[in-house]
Amino acid sequence: MAGAVWCQTKPQANSHTQANPGGNADQSVTPDIKIDVKLVDVFTTVTDSNGAPVANLKQENFQVFEDGIPQKIAIFSQEPALPLSVVLAIDTSLSTRMDLPFELESARRFVHSIVHGERKDTLALYCFSQDVQEMVPFTFDLQRIDRAINHVHVGSSTSLYDAVYLGSLALEKRQGRKVMVVITDGGDTASQVDYHDALREAQQAEALLYSIIIVPIEASAGRNTGGEHALIQMSRDTGGKYYYADSITRLDQAFRQISDELRNQYLLGYYPSQRLADSDFRTIEVRVSSLSPGTSNAQLIVRNRSGYYTSKSH
Repeated sequence: MAGAVWCQTKPQANSHTQANPGGNADQSVTPDIKIDVKLVDVFTTVTDSNGAPVANLKQENFQVFEDGIPQKIAIFSQEPALPLSVVLAIDTSLSTRMDLPFELESARRFVHSIVHGERKDTLALYCFSQDVQEMVPFTFDLQRIDRAINHVHVGSSTSLYDAVYLGSLALEKRQGRKVMVVITDGGDTASQVDYHDALREAQQAEALLYSIIIVPIEASAGRNTGGEHALIQMSRDTGGKYYYADSITRLDQAFRQISDELRNQYLLGYYPSQRLADSDFRTIEVRVSSLSPGTSNAQLIVRNRSGYYTSKSH
């Protein structure tokens, strides 16, 4: 299935020299015009006011707009059977040393709930502190992932944006649904790339970013609120979600909600209509309408990626 975020949809002129039975070299040739239009995939999550996924919506309940222009939905699927590729990135910087053992056990439970070998789901485990380390590449081997979790250790500084960038770069090569789950306290002190580079790569990869922000003391003066806000915005722009977790109970709850959402997504696909804007970034908006009686549109929250780029950054 096509639809990578860097899809080129500009017209491409393609002239073909046609056979000339009469041998007249001066005979004019009318060029063929080839329009290269790629399918754009939009994985969409719809939840109610309590955050519970809303199932059983139909194609007629959805409207898709690109740069404000209505688009015709060509593909619609509820609970798509496409396999999941998940990057689980765990902050192992010095600031996480007290909570890391509990985070790892919660992450282990999440891995076992989300990876289904028969559906060909895979997961890659990353850790980040001063560097980003791929502990295990994409695999459905739960024992291998468990062994990697057992070898996670505490580092020093934090390369959060590098982790998002490199995890997204790995996801960009995958097929199907692509997800990144980041567990961190929100700070970044050592990255080589910046926020914008990390976000663009996540958008190019079509990755849904779920951020679990660990806040042991919610009112702590040492909290990196700037880093938290950056994660929140990245999650929103990619169609994912953010969670605050100040206890192991809330961490487990966040993982369960992520798992539930990924089992109740909608896939909307469309071929972009003629574009008028020259921007490299195309905005996407999904609206839900024509709901069942007694249900208000205002009660529903629709999440999807905010758009895609028409060119690659690398």
